[in-house]
Amino acid sequence: MAKASRGRRRRTRNVMQKRARERGLSTITRTFQKFDLGEKANVSLDPSIHKGQPHMRFHGRTGEVVGMQGNAYMLEVRDGGKTKQIIVKPEHLRKAA
Repeated sequence: MAKASRGRRRRTRNVMQKRARERGLSTITRTFQKFDLGEKANVSLDPSIHKGQPHMRFHGRTGEVVGMQGNAYMLEVRDGGKTKQIIVKPEHLRKAA
């Protein structure tokens, strides 16, 4: 029997799946989004872009932009009673209301 995979995208067959009419690459404007320091942003993973994608556990979380690292943003997110810093590219972020 083969050993179960322990990759970052394990057990995401249905979760990381786009609906039929949204398949393919997302629009290029999502790449050029700008966020200011202190602004709130929602983590919304785009399954068609693997680079700069945070771990699946942060999908749906809201965090505060605390800095930049290259083209990516550093977000402070609450996870399990702790504050964690994650590095996310703008393709996987949406502006929080």
